[in-house]
Amino acid sequence: MKKFAIIAVALGLLCLLNTSPVQAQKLYWTASGQVGPLNIQSLIPSYPQARDIKLPVNMWIIDHPKGLMLFDTGNNVAVSDGNCKSHWTAGLCDLLKPSQKRDDVIDRQLQKLGYKVSDVKIVITSHSHLDHIGNIEMFPNAIHVLQKKELYQAWWPEKFQRNGVHVLADYDDARDFNYLELEGDYDLFGDGSAVILSTPGHTLGHQSVKLRLPEAGTVILTGDAIWMEENLEGYPASFNYSIMDYTKSVNRLKMMRDLENAKLWFGHSAKQYESMGEKWHK
Repeated sequence: MKKFAIIAVALGLLCLLNTSPVQAQKLYWTASGQVGPLNIQSLIPSYPQARDIKLPVNMWIIDHPKGLMLFDTGNNVAVSDGNCKSHWTAGLCDLLKPSQKRDDVIDRQLQKLGYKVSDVKIVITSHSHLDHIGNIEMFPNAIHVLQKKELYQAWWPEKFQRNGVHVLADYDDARDFNYLELEGDYDLFGDGSAVILSTPGHTLGHQSVKLRLPEAGTVILTGDAIWMEENLEGYPASFNYSIMDYTKSVNRLKMMRDLENAKLWFGHSAKQYESMGEKWHK
């Protein structure tokens, strides 16, 4: 019996050694230009001090062993080089003041890193606002990962959400794409290396992504669940579908940060982008 016990323990150790989870190899942080300058109180109405800010329109390229992935595709290519009013409503262009050069667009960012648009296997879209879903039509052969509720929000936004932030021209030719329609959290590869987190509030079906990187450890790309540092100080972002759900999602991400020793990388933090953007993270 003792020999059998020893063999069983040895086999168990071998299983543990051979089932280490696959990790996302590299994460590249880039931006589809920026918006601003604009008064922070136009984005965070409860913030007590007015000041002008500029915000990056963040996108991420994930080089994963099981395929190249994107998290958000930024502003539509048509917005490049001062042509905002040809694609967005004039009022939103005047408010956000996007500055996007053609080389900032996701296809050129991929080229800069040695990839082609056709190399992208999976496109994860945080939500259907114009600065996040803008270029999904560039990826007709990818698997598009969205919450099912967010697809509903995109095609048929609620009346009070029809304020210009949904641009149907961003995705009107994408209805027949291959969608993985989620209803909550989802482990993309079944190994914990890339997990979709349901974080509603900013929109009905907003989602974030949790990655496990070999050197950086656990990183959560919050998308617009958290725009910037001020949101963690108790000042909620505007354009929210539900302030109650928004607050729950912020608290959930803060708990995950604390319990899992995870890093939170925000959707539009100029401070984070200036220190960590335009580079690979491993």
